[in-house]
Amino acid sequence: MTAMMAYNCISRWSSALGICAIVAIIRPAHADPRAVVELFTSQGCSSCPPADKIIGDLAKDPNVIALSMPIDYWDYLGWKDTLADSRFSARQKAYSHMRGDRDVYTPQAVINGSAHVIGSDRASIESAIKDTEKSGAVMSVPVTMTLTGKQINVSVAASKSPAVSRGEVWICSISKSVPISIARGENRGHEITYHNVVRNLLKVGDWNGSSGSWTVPLENITRDGVDAAAVYVQDGNRDKPGPMLGAAFTSLH
Repeated sequence: MTAMMAYNCISRWSSALGICAIVAIIRPAHADPRAVVELFTSQGCSSCPPADKIIGDLAKDPNVIALSMPIDYWDYLGWKDTLADSRFSARQKAYSHMRGDRDVYTPQAVINGSAHVIGSDRASIESAIKDTEKSGAVMSVPVTMTLTGKQINVSVAASKSPAVSRGEVWICSISKSVPISIARGENRGHEITYHNVVRNLLKVGDWNGSSGSWTVPLENITRDGVDAAAVYVQDGNRDKPGPMLGAAFTSLH
């Protein structure tokens, strides 16, 4: 399913968030992932369920950070996506602008911020991961994330290459598994489970190529259903996203 969509500027997340009670222990993030895979999907797209399943499979791989980013531009087809957010639609469009193409569709997988493939094509996703690994910049910066009590500690190592000298640090609130019963539209009558659904995004800071660390209170990222977090360092900015430089993932419960 393909379509052009209006490009709306990404607004800041500003909703009030609840606080989850977290046991005061340290939980390390998965180490040294080789890829961040973002799936732009929709509950109203009949082509998306196979891609949603692939994201569930990839989410089991500790070397891959797989994220579902439900878009809203198919809501008019008869079913309003209950997880969608216009900011994900805008992010997908921003990637298209940076590539210089008009390839905005579902299911679309963006790999390491650098390549895009049909999200239901597992072989193409794996191939794109290998292709983006050839860049000296992509996923070259070690990132760690630990949960200590009621805060998350994020550390980004110094760059080993003068070509990698800046980026933005973002943290994602994640719901690891969300089953949805769809009553109308192209997927009516089906219950589909969405994996590693991004529920919130928060900019942590700017990375300047030197080692840096940030502390994020859990109350800033948690809400009902959030049970994991991902952090990524990305070249460019939210309106002009570039290659993924490093990332980490951790469960919160």
